[in-house]
Amino acid sequence: MKRTNIVAGNWKMNLTIAESVELASAVIAELGSGFSGCEAGIAPTCPALFETGKLLASGSLFLAAQNCHYENDGAFTGEVSARMILGAGCTYVIIGHSERRQLFGETDEIVNRKVSKALQEGLRVILCVGETLEEREGGITGDVVTRQVKAGLAGIAGIGDLVIAYEPVWAIGTGKTASSEQAQEVHALIRKTVSELYGAEAADGLRIQYGGSVKPSNAAELFAMPDIDGGLIGGASLNAADFAAIVKAAC
Repeated sequence: MKRTNIVAGNWKMNLTIAESVELASAVIAELGSGFSGCEAGIAPTCPALFETGKLLASGSLFLAAQNCHYENDGAFTGEVSARMILGAGCTYVIIGHSERRQLFGETDEIVNRKVSKALQEGLRVILCVGETLEEREGGITGDVVTRQVKAGLAGIAGIGDLVIAYEPVWAIGTGKTASSEQAQEVHALIRKTVSELYGAEAADGLRIQYGGSVKPSNAAELFAMPDIDGGLIGGASLNAADFAAIVKAAC
């Protein structure tokens, strides 16, 4: 099966609303009148979603949120629900990013509840999995990633609206990058795990992004791997020219 590559820019906690609109405009300009052969989008901060989304409404880029809660409404100060980000114009939401797991204590169970709620509300989900440096050096990368995939998808009936992003935690914001062979090995394991859960056809159609310090200089090599279907881009997505170059490498 020919899978369509997908590239998403995770802007994390950066940029004001005005700065987000400016960067989105620059990305659109860098990409030109449109692009074909891949899917691409950006994930600004929650305050900037609506205004940034206005720019994307008539174009080729999708709008994504960086997180959502597992309840629709309630006494959850500071949280944002799936239906709220859907109303802001999002089609995708990133769930289970390593920073959410490490810095904010999100467990596999919490991640699973968020995935379930987001899909129920009609969002597409980018589910993040990945190991720390200690786990990689301990030789348990496969165990950790397999556990996160199975736990994240527990009770999920179908994966047609799901993307998985493999992000080796040791390669995020450190300048280190897994070799294309290292990344491919884990991507193949993820696809094998999904095949065991949902069957070979569903697994073959699943898109798996790489999310560890992707840059214009290494994007094409990474995306050429048989089980790598694009990237979840952090730092490089804050530079319009770099992000556009990565998108073009995926198309």
